[in-house]
Parts: sequence; C-alpha cells; structure tokens
Amino acid sequence: MTLIDAGAADATSALPPTLAVPPSSTDRAPVVLHAREDPRPGHGRPEVDGKFLAVGGRRLWVRGVTYGTFRPDATGERFPSPEQVAHDFAAMGATGINAVRVYTAPPRWLLDAAAAAGLWVMVGLPWEQHVAGLGDRRRVRSILQRVRAAVAGCAGHPAVLAYTVGSEIPASIVRWHGRRRVERVLERLCRAARGADPGCLVTYVSFPSTEYLRIAAADLVSFNVYLEDRADFAAYLARLQNLAGERPLVLGEVGLDSARNGAAAQAASLDAQLDVAFTGGCAGAFVFAWTDEWHRGDDEVLDWDFGLTDRQRRPKPALAAVRDAFADVPVRPAAGRPPLVSVVVCTHNGGATLHECLAGVRALRYPRVEVIVVDDGSSDDSEAIARAAGVTVISTPNQGLSAARNTGLELARGELVAYLDDDARPDPDWLTYLAAAFAATGHAAIGGPNLPPPDETGTAACVANTPGGPVHVLVSDTEAEHLPGCNMAFRRDALRAIGGFDPQFRVAGDDVDVCWRLHDAGQTLGFHPAAMVWHRRRATVRRFWRQQRGYGRAEALLERKWPERYNLTGHATWGGRLYGRGVAARAQRSRIYHGTWGTSAFQHEVGRPRNLVAELAGTPEWYLLIAALAAAAGLGALWTPLLGAAPPLALAVGATVARALRGTRAAQFGHAAGRRRSRRLTLRAITLVLHVLQPAARLAGRLQAGLVPWRRPDRWRFAAPVPRRREGWSERWMALEDRLRLVGVVLREHGERVRPGGPCDRWDLHVAGGALGGARLRATVEEHGGGRQLVRWRIWPRASRLVPPGIAGLAALGGLALRDHAWLPGGLLVILAVAVGTAAVCECGIATASALRAVPAAVPPSDHLHEDRR
Repeated sequence: MTLIDAGAADATSALPPTLAVPPSSTDRAPVVLHAREDPRPGHGRPEVDGKFLAVGGRRLWVRGVTYGTFRPDATGERFPSPEQVAHDFAAMGATGINAVRVYTAPPRWLLDAAAAAGLWVMVGLPWEQHVAGLGDRRRVRSILQRVRAAVAGCAGHPAVLAYTVGSEIPASIVRWHGRRRVERVLERLCRAARGADPGCLVTYVSFPSTEYLRIAAADLVSFNVYLEDRADFAAYLARLQNLAGERPLVLGEVGLDSARNGAAAQAASLDAQLDVAFTGGCAGAFVFAWTDEWHRGDDEVLDWDFGLTDRQRRPKPALAAVRDAFADVPVRPAAGRPPLVSVVVCTHNGGATLHECLAGVRALRYPRVEVIVVDDGSSDDSEAIARAAGVTVISTPNQGLSAARNTGLELARGELVAYLDDDARPDPDWLTYLAAAFAATGHAAIGGPNLPPPDETGTAACVANTPGGPVHVLVSDTEAEHLPGCNMAFRRDALRAIGGFDPQFRVAGDDVDVCWRLHDAGQTLGFHPAAMVWHRRRATVRRFWRQQRGYGRAEALLERKWPERYNLTGHATWGGRLYGRGVAARAQRSRIYHGTWGTSAFQHEVGRPRNLVAELAGTPEWYLLIAALAAAAGLGALWTPLLGAAPPLALAVGATVARALRGTRAAQFGHAAGRRRSRRLTLRAITLVLHVLQPAARLAGRLQAGLVPWRRPDRWRFAAPVPRRREGWSERWMALEDRLRLVGVVLREHGERVRPGGPCDRWDLHVAGGALGGARLRATVEEHGGGRQLVRWRIWPRASRLVPPGIAGLAALGGLALRDHAWLPGGLLVILAVAVGTAAVCECGIATASALRAVPAAVPPSDHLHEDRR
C-alpha cells in the first residue's frame, strides 16, 4: 500500500500523465512498544538478528539491571534468599525491566524465578581474570572445565539470555600476556560454553581500557561504560558501534554513584545514558545496579551507592527515570509530528527478490511512509509484483539506475527520501533510526549498514565475505564520506539542489558521484549503525563476475568525471576508512598504545604503515604485473636470462594467494556453514576463488571502459616538454593561493588529473599526462602597490622516477639479448624501451600543454605578458 501524508501539498501537478501519483491514504498509527509485548522466557531461545536480538522472530531489546554480587550464605551461594529474589524480580518486571545480569553462575531456582517474572538472565561465568597465569596450560584447562560445568548447570533453561565468559580483564594482565594470547583463551572459553549449551549466545564484557580485544567467537559485543557527559557518552558509543561491526552491541554496565553525585544527578544521568544508548542503536543495556547492597569478594561495599534502590530496597529517583527511559525504547519520540519519508525502490528485472523487499517495507514500524516503485523497463514480472503489493508503481523505458532514482525523487512528497535496492529488505526500525538521526543532525544524507541475510547460503554467503561489495566509508565514527546505494536516505531539498543523480551512471557509481557532489556543495553525510538493511549478494560466480565487471566500468566513468579524486593508477583516494565484511583482508595493521610502563588509562590501537605489497596485491593492475612477468618468463625459453622473471612471478602470485587466504580465514558464514566440516571447507574454497577472481573482474571492466594505467585525457594537446616561464601584470589583486586554486579548477574542468604539492615541496601543482609523465607548476607574486601584481609562473616537465631506470634496464637487457643472437627477445625489449621513453615524452608534453592552457585563467593577458623557455 502507498502511505502518503494527507496534508502534503500536491507536488506532481507538473508531471506528465505517466508519472501521476494515486491519491494519498491516511497515515499509519505509530507503533508504541511496551514491556508486555517483549518476547518472554519460554517463547524461544534468543538469537542474533543483525545488530539486534530476537526471540521467535520478534525483536528483543534488552532493558536490564545488574544483580549482585551478594554476601555468600552458608553454602557459598552468592544470592539472597529465594523469597528476596522473587520479590526483587517482581519489582523489576513492574518497572519495565526485562533482563538481569548476574556475575556468578545462578542456581536453577533463580532461573526459574526469573522466568516466572518474565526476566531474561545474562549469566556470568567467573574465573581468575585478574591473575597472570593464562600462560599455564593446566590453569587454562582448569578454567575451561569450570566454565563447562557452570554452563552445564544452566544449559537449556528458557530464561538464559547469554553467557559472559569474562569481564574487564585488566589492561596490565593483557599487556603481560599479549593481546593475541588473551584473545585465544577467550575464544576457547566461548567455544567451551557453546559446546556445553548448543545454541546459546556468548559474549565477553570489555571496557575502555582494553577496547582493542577482538573476540570473533562471541555472538555479542559487550562493554561496561561509565561516562557522565552526554556528548562524550554518545561519541564513545559511536566508536563502540564501529568496533562491533555487524554484531549487536550491549552495554554491560552503565550507572552513576548517588553517594557522591546525589540522587537527582544519578536519575538525570541514567535517563541520558539510556536515551543515548538505544537511540544510538544498542541492542540493550544493563543499569548498574538494582540495589546499593553488593559485595566485592567477602567485603561489603559501603562507600558506593549505584543502586536504583537502597539497601532496604526503597526506590530512588533513578528507578522512575529508568522506567521512563525503558518505556521509550528504541527511540524517544520527538516533539511534533514525525516527517513523512518517501521510500523509493528502483528495479530492473528484480522480480526474484522484489517481493521480499516490499514485504520488508510494509513491515516498517514508522508512522508516516509513502512507497514508490520505479520499474525501469523490466521484462520479468517485477511490475506485477509491485502492483500486487499495493504500492505506487511507475513504469518507464529502461534508462538506467540513476534515471530511475531521479524519477522517484520527482514523485517524492516526503521531507526525507530513502532509497532501497530491489534485493534489499529493510529492518522494521530502519526508518525510525534514520528519522531520529536526521532530526538530531544537519546531515544532508544518512545511511546505515547492509548485512547479508541470515538465511544466505551457498555462493551468496561466500560473496558476502569477498571484497567488492557495497561498503560505507567513514571519516569519523558518525560522519561518512560514502554511503552505498542500497541503503541511503536524503533530505529531499538537498538532493534536488544538486540536480539529483547523474543519468550517465546506469548500473553503478551513482551513489559515489552523488556523495561527492554533496560534499562539494558543502553538505555532510551521516551514518547510523542501527539503520540496517538485509542485502542479498549475487548467488552465482557468473553473476558475481558480471557485477564486478560492471563496477569496473563504473569506476572508469567516475574517474573521467572526478579525475582529481583518483590517483595515477586509477583508484579513488578515500580520506576515510572502509567498513564492511569483505574488507577484512585489507584491514589496517595496528599495535596497542599502552603508555610508558603500561600506565595509560585508556589503551587503544595505533595504526601501523600499510604493507605496500599486500595493498598492491588487491588491485586489478596487479594482474597486469603478473601477466608481464609471465610473458617475460615465457620468453626465457628463447633467452635464458629472462627466466630471472620467474622468481618475481612466483612472489607476485604468492602475494595474491596469501591475500586471498587471509580474507578467507576472516570469512564469517554463520548458519550457512552448517555443522559438517566438508560444508565449511567447500564454502571457504569458493570464497578463496572469489577473492582471486574479484580483481580480475574489475580489471576486465576497467580495461573495457578505458581505465588503464596508460590512459590519456579525452581531449589533449601537445607542447614541447621543455621548461617554460610565464609572467604577466595583473591590475586586480588576488592572493596567490586563490590563483593556484583557480588554475586547478580550470585543469579539472578540462578533465585533467591535478594534485597540489605538499608542505615540503617546491612545486605547487602537478598535472598528470599519464602514468609515466606530467608537468609541475610553481608560482610567485611580486606586490607593486595599488593592487598591481607581477605574477610569475614556472612550468617544467616531470617524468616518473621509474622511467629512466626502466628504460635503461630494458635497453640493457635488449642489447645483451641481441649480442647473444636472441633476436626476438632482444628486439621486443628494445622496442619496449623506446615505447616507454616515447610515452613518457608524450605524457610530459600533454601535461605541459594543459598547464600552459590553464595559466592564463590566473594571469590575465596584458601588453606585458610574455613567455620564455629558460
């Protein structure tokens, strides 16, 4: 059904009849969530649902408190009496709390009491986390046995939410053992818990001092965070969401001490913390603690009062604040009417997945939505599927993806326009988080993660773990440089102000182009980790190859339009960091900043320089190098010295395989892997092949579209590549920096690739004529009063540093081959040397001509303008 704001103005009166919009219908009633609607123990086992948790297909937001530890009784049990526990749990349920975190393995009667009160239990599994003995194998085996025994005592109980295999291992202990050893022990503990209770969820509760620990076997990412300032808390939460990646983030402890800060301050702080936590996309949060009564070891803690109730279980103001905050989950309603959102789905022969996409749109829990499907000349049943879904359907001739998105933009009545691909299914709260993010920020566009569906199997599951998929690029934890087209939303007016999407991008590249144009218009892009969609990947190797080849052609179009954003080898120079499952193989190396003697309070990762060979091995052009080395080694049959290319060839191929193996090892298949070892091996073998094929497919598309290292500008002139000087009088004063920017603008308008000099360079602009040669410019200004300036320019050719030794090496090898009467290899090498030299001269001449053509824009012609070649 099409849901349009009944009060919106008619924005389609000027549209042709084929784009007419049916009458609007009424708004949907807003969805209000209450604790009684939560899945309760007994409805099924909790499972991961993207960035959230679910039970039996229903979303479970964890609204919890911590409980304990308490004084041990005569039997050593660290819980109050069953009567007190039942009383406490009933009071929790009445307050809207649905989960409790305990720090020791509970007895079955406590789990029964939790289930009766409708509470889930996060079970703590204590062991010696503060000792430096993890290097002792016997101690580790003992810890594993205790963890298995503790889990076995709770296994299968319907109230169990998850197990925590550890909490806040001190930074000094991690530094003592090393990050990798601690991670390996925690991984083994996760597997041990899962083995004792198959199907359970496991997590490790970290904290800021050791935020760098990565526990791949954990189902959830959990952190204890104590930050009183709302802005600081929100900023750190965004950082944690990026560390969590595709997994749910649960806050294991938040709170404030009322003894030092006062009861009112505690209530206000918890209200802010919980609001930020759930608005920021957390799957849940536990407030520390239910009562002021708690013990550390055998000692009662009397100087801290973190409880929502005091030691006699009398409620504090914080309890009412927590109740109200939990009632607003997931997002606190904003004042006024929520904005109308236009959801635009563009499809071309997408009938296989369109029904699932529209079913997800109909399930959105947002009160004001209109849905527009643009059928871009499909020959399958896409149009019929869309019309059967009751949405607005616009059928057009096949004009490409960008044109279809512009059609949807013309029809959109909403203040916000959200785009979905026809193979993407939105999470029910997708628009809820997007609208909240727009309301809280001034971003022109906001997107979120796109995750492979949990039922993805076979090749599609392997494609999801392969580079080349839709990823987002972040310049900070909340601001984006690029948003993938399968999950992006815009302020309608901002998108219309830049003219919408560029129609030349028919298949891909339109999202990159529109993001760059918004940046150039002074706008910013945002990212919300919980505004997620389920995006299906290509299901066959053939379709994956076609997709990547199409991406290669789109890169060629982008490079022609945005030459300044691409380097000499034809790759986009991103200022931010790429995020996504498929980029795991390219993850930046890091080390830990511990501080002198390990004294840093917050120890974090520090990036190391990237491995150049590993970076190059993932580029399409690497395969050209392999082909060249293979050709040289093949000519070794005619001239033996050329067999020296065989070792570099082996190293190049080995680097490719090593990169593929690294990416395959990082692959996550979830349920798709099943339990059979043969199935897992098959999926990893396919993933390995896809890692090898992906750069080759991109290369095929780039070569087809002309994006090659030896490419030339589309329109070029030639000038003798010799040093030149140009000077002229200007009667209008202008800062030298502005003159240089003006020259750069003129060069880019002519499609030239130009980049500014660095802080230590004696040149101001470099114009690339190709991969082998270019020209450089340097300028200065003499001030003569009255605004009159004498502007001097120096232009000189500049060949790549590799050109002279390359020519010399090829010529020397060719000469040696000819001396040995190896005429074919020798002739080819000499010809190649001449070709390289000629190409370098031509590219320097092309760049020199481009510079000469651009300089007059900053030096107006006058009677005193002259040029020389000194």
